[in-house]
Amino acid sequence: MKRFIFLCCIVLCSTDMLAQQDTVKSSTLGTVTVKSQRTAGRSRMGGIENGVNLGQAELFRAACCNLGESFVNSASVDVNYIDAAVGARQIKLLGLSGQYVQMLNEGLPTSLGASMPYALGYVPGAWMKSISVSKGASSVKNGPQSITGQINVEYLKPEDAPSMQVNLYGDSRLKTEFNAAINRHLGKNLSTILLAHYEHDFGHHDDDGDLWHDSPAIRQLNLQNRWKYAKGRYIMHAGIGYLQEQREGGQMLTVANPFRVLLDAQRGEAYMKHAYLLNYEHNTNIAFLANAYYYSLDGIFGPKVFNSDHLSFTSRLVLEHDFNEDHSLSTGLSFNCDRLDESLLRTTALNWQTRDYAPGFYAQYTYMPSYKLTAMAGLRADYSSLYERTFITPRLHLKWTLTDWMTVRLSSGKGFRTPFYYFTEYHYLLASGRQLQPDATFEEAWNSGISMDFYVPLGKKKLKLNAEYYYTDFIHQNVVDYDADPTRIIIHDLTGSSFSHTVEVDAFYDFSDELNILSAFRYNYVRCTYGGQLLEKPLTSRYKGLVTLNWKPMMALWQFDVTLSLNGGGRMPTPYLLADGTPSWSTEFPAFLQLSAQVTREFRHFSLYIGGENLTNYRQPHPIINAANPWASDFEPTLIWGPVHGIMAYAGIRMNIK
Repeated sequence: MKRFIFLCCIVLCSTDMLAQQDTVKSSTLGTVTVKSQRTAGRSRMGGIENGVNLGQAELFRAACCNLGESFVNSASVDVNYIDAAVGARQIKLLGLSGQYVQMLNEGLPTSLGASMPYALGYVPGAWMKSISVSKGASSVKNGPQSITGQINVEYLKPEDAPSMQVNLYGDSRLKTEFNAAINRHLGKNLSTILLAHYEHDFGHHDDDGDLWHDSPAIRQLNLQNRWKYAKGRYIMHAGIGYLQEQREGGQMLTVANPFRVLLDAQRGEAYMKHAYLLNYEHNTNIAFLANAYYYSLDGIFGPKVFNSDHLSFTSRLVLEHDFNEDHSLSTGLSFNCDRLDESLLRTTALNWQTRDYAPGFYAQYTYMPSYKLTAMAGLRADYSSLYERTFITPRLHLKWTLTDWMTVRLSSGKGFRTPFYYFTEYHYLLASGRQLQPDATFEEAWNSGISMDFYVPLGKKKLKLNAEYYYTDFIHQNVVDYDADPTRIIIHDLTGSSFSHTVEVDAFYDFSDELNILSAFRYNYVRCTYGGQLLEKPLTSRYKGLVTLNWKPMMALWQFDVTLSLNGGGRMPTPYLLADGTPSWSTEFPAFLQLSAQVTREFRHFSLYIGGENLTNYRQPHPIINAANPWASDFEPTLIWGPVHGIMAYAGIRMNIK
């Protein structure tokens, strides 16, 4: 709370100084022409929050088959496999796992639960219009969950120009994809878009010869239908979606009595957003937003059978009003409901039911005395029936444009997260031979950060620099402890300290209208208490370096993209001795390089692309511990820190038919 009060003092002092600086006489200017180019669809957020916007042009610089593959060119966001048996993946932001990042679909919070390890694959890349990544404690409008940041996905819009967009994709691992987006205008006020996605992995690969699938074969069908109606002061968005996915992994069928990993998931969802403008002059509007979500997962992990059925409903009533050019207010009521049923069949059958009803209220005030300064303070209160307590979430943001070439942003705030009992969020760990012992509780943390943007004239262009630092300090945290007991994975509440320091510097430069380069470096210092000792968080890279090049010669008919990343080493959990007396693994994992490249040829109504990933062919050696004996207690497929695939080539065609 002290750091929050301290930042409040900074805001008040800064506001007073800038209010004095802006008491100058006005003068009339001549005609000014402003030209702007969003190179490759990437731009920094212009608002009060620190982050970047990734448009379609940026997403198309790589294969980008789904949301999880959309951050190849990002220095801030890492996407890694966390399990070699089920193909689970997660985001890491500010050195911490993706459960502390709030995921939004067009401003609506997405409830994850059992789908968390696979949700990155549930948003096809061809459906996305843009992705916004904001860092640190974000706005209180969308809930208290954001601790390290927010990722908001914007889909292709019903109101876009009527067309049919088709994407066909295939790669050297025998994965094929088909995507289609068809939108129509049904009169002056009504429009709709149908989104379709189908993918199928035909291959069963075992490149390292351990008789295990390198990753599960996936078959997925994903459909959505979105609508927009607008007339006068009223706007409505609504849609429904359905997804079905099967994953088949584990040992090859050539093995006697194979250890199989089979997952069958189904998801249904519906959403609606209604907005009505009450007053044009003061931008007074009222909105009601709601979405419902059902997710069912049936999983077989060798001898263990797991089932999770999750029904979630979220709603929000919002009122926004601008008192004048300097002062504005957003306030609202929210209600979230989660019903979770899960069961685990091991030697005996275990069943759990979780119910959480969470009403909430928030208010957010924005003060903008001049274009140089914006201050935003938010406060929300949410009651959880599961934990029988009220969570208070204060947050504060400041944006200060000191000069035309330098902008500073400050943020500080608290975040809360209520995880889903008991095995649901961590069910992928059931593939381990260890006994999983979860004891989850709510999570609570402070996040504070500062970022600085610089625009430095260099030649005929400007060098765009960004430097930032974020500190996350946990009060309560669910700690996944591999160190305490070699026969168990223990998930328990934090006893001691847990924090992360993250420093990042990136530079972007346009050499010409055809060529630009982005380079970045990030350092993570992440510590957590395990067994009374403050240790480096395992399976977390200490640093990352990134260089991306984008070249579009011949009037942008051709496009060449290259990305080189250096992923730093880190700590492994405490090793134990195998039956033959050898250590289960090393105490450290090494740094490694990855290279990807893509060539695109643009035509009038379509484009062809061909590329390759992990061209350095680096793979984590022996990603599965004791792969020959999966029924033993020292079998371990969940300690993934690097790529599990070697070189992968791909090709595809994108068509846009008006």
